[in-house]
Amino acid sequence: MAEIAEGGGGGGHKGKKRAKKQSTRIDMTPMVDLAFLLLTFFVLTSTFSKPKSMELTYPVEPPPGSPPPPAIKNGITMLLTKDDKIFYYEGEYRAADDANGKKTTLTELNFSQESLHKYLAEKNKWAQEEIAKLDVKLKSKQIADTTHKRMVREIKANKIAPTILIKTDDKATYKNVIDVIDELNINLIGKYVTVDILKSELDMVNEKTGG
Repeated sequence: MAEIAEGGGGGGHKGKKRAKKQSTRIDMTPMVDLAFLLLTFFVLTSTFSKPKSMELTYPVEPPPGSPPPPAIKNGITMLLTKDDKIFYYEGEYRAADDANGKKTTLTELNFSQESLHKYLAEKNKWAQEEIAKLDVKLKSKQIADTTHKRMVREIKANKIAPTILIKTDDKATYKNVIDVIDELNINLIGKYVTVDILKSELDMVNEKTGG
């Protein structure tokens, strides 16, 4: 049992006799019990920090014999490789010139503000302007928060908004993939997916990088 004891006064001084102080004893056991109960309560009710993660949705493999998927509207394919390099092309891949367009060629980007960020901002300028208008209406309480969220989702899913296909070779880093997705979210691009790189695309990347 924990106790605090205070000694009595008086001493051996001569003269006027002082009243002897009573010894005070405080039982600390209930206080210690309360401290442990509070500690146990906070441990059991606290939420421990969880590792941050990012959910990615992968397309389902079509069953055998299925017809080819329709062409992606406003599709942009981004190819990530070594040395923080990003290559991209717009539209469908074409191995050679045909009636629908010219042979696919790659354009290089990097992670600077004047490269990847600027390119995505220009491609999604319409959606950013429309969402900015909704933000003003939400701030002035012209629309409810639930309405704002629904309309933002509809804008991001609009057919004229770009769709980004992210593809990597075996030399790309996980950090680069996350950095690209971060830029997509910053620029309010809602349609993107990670898929396997085609051999023809890989050949173009190797030709660009000398790999």
